[in-house]
Amino acid sequence: MSQDPNIPNVTEGKSDVSQDNQQDQVDNAEQVVRKKIRQDTPSPSRSNIPEASPAQFVSVEELMDTAKGVTNMALAHEIVVNGGFQIKPADLPANSLEKRVRDIVHKAFWDCLETQLKESPPSYDHAIKLVGEIKEALLSFLLPGHTRLRNQITEALDLDLIKQEAENGALDISKLAEFIIGMMGTLCAPARDEEIQKLKDIREIVPLFRAIFSVLDLMKMDMANFAVSSIRPHLMQQSVEYERKKFQELYEKQPNSLDFVTKWLQEAMVDLQSKVACASNNDAAFAIKVPALSPVAVQNHAYIQLLKWNHLQKPFPETVLMDQSRFQEMQLDLDQLILIGAILLVTFNASGSALSDLPAFTNKLKMAIQVLLTGLHLPSFNLDETLAVISEKICAEANSCLSQHGFTPFTSEKVIVLKGQIQALANPDNAVFKLIDSRIQLFLENYLACGHQKSLPPVLGGLGPIQRELEEIAIKYIRLVDYNKLVFSPYYDEILSKILNKEFPEL
Repeated sequence: MSQDPNIPNVTEGKSDVSQDNQQDQVDNAEQVVRKKIRQDTPSPSRSNIPEASPAQFVSVEELMDTAKGVTNMALAHEIVVNGGFQIKPADLPANSLEKRVRDIVHKAFWDCLETQLKESPPSYDHAIKLVGEIKEALLSFLLPGHTRLRNQITEALDLDLIKQEAENGALDISKLAEFIIGMMGTLCAPARDEEIQKLKDIREIVPLFRAIFSVLDLMKMDMANFAVSSIRPHLMQQSVEYERKKFQELYEKQPNSLDFVTKWLQEAMVDLQSKVACASNNDAAFAIKVPALSPVAVQNHAYIQLLKWNHLQKPFPETVLMDQSRFQEMQLDLDQLILIGAILLVTFNASGSALSDLPAFTNKLKMAIQVLLTGLHLPSFNLDETLAVISEKICAEANSCLSQHGFTPFTSEKVIVLKGQIQALANPDNAVFKLIDSRIQLFLENYLACGHQKSLPPVLGGLGPIQRELEEIAIKYIRLVDYNKLVFSPYYDEILSKILNKEFPEL
């Protein structure tokens, strides 16, 4: 198993982290859209409460307690559901007053240190204080069993001995710095190897100390993130009850906090009833294997609807509000994946097994299509023009591949037909587009219906070329849904019980 580059390691060797540059290009290009999602996502303190809900008046103290509860709950939730959660260093705006003041204070401190070291004889008061801070930082990185390293640091950075050496003119500050850098190299995460190497090339004492403190700050961040990853399994056990308790406190202060959830579940029930009624006439071979209108089926269908949500016009359910941006990002990924799947299905239907049986060619096409669909959800994106470009590229790549493998290339008539079929996918009512869309939704719904059986259900026909990408999204999606169910199932059960008993007493 490879070593995480951000986890401190004092016993194992360091390893390089390889990256897929082509995939990074696609991922980075999507950040504009994803950043906009987070900016546009409503905050928990929304103003669009239904008109039927009476106004709620709370004191300032209650409001502050509520805000604190939301913040703590959001942080615990983020750590649990976001496997990539990391603490980031504060990045002050370039022209902010706080940054200017900080820079002035730091410059004054380092100028003072430089002045002291240039005195004759040199004064080491500031330098010794810095060594003391470095010593404490290094000791903070150690685990209880690191007795040998603790003794080495304590002995080499003995402040009383260092003061005596300074008073007698025998202090070798460069030797101290060399020990410090060596110890930092032992304790740092593999991702910091480059920074440690750069420290060894700095000869001036003041710039070296500044750089040492800069790298120590990074190491503290690494240690904090290592602690977060270590406590995540333990936090998971407590977080469900913690979030439920915090939400109950909010609910008691604002009883209408489940209005949108109720509407969400009601709409899911009506939609599911309609789908089950007509399932036998559409895609009966893949019908949902759950009891019609059971509470579990309604909940699962409600979660599927979150992947088709109109975020600009429809309030998001309160219980999943903290994950709105995550569901929205999955929605973006699925929208793109539907198009990719539809394009590949049309292409392979035209070529037959000659191309579909070539995994390398399939992956090449997928990557090319994904790059061209980058920015799909930006207002400036022109889908018609993009599909025209994609159709040209696919026909050229397909003919080239067919020729290389000894097959007959597409005729000019077949090229025209294939281009037309690809460009027709711009219409969301296109039969192929709707087929891929419905089967992706059905795959996810079947996965939800599997309950705690963590194995993925079979991939439905037509989804084979995008199976890997679909399963990656499905795993993230199910993890998020399962956790949300654990936290809020008592509320969902109560709401659905009332709805079903009122509208379907026979159930």
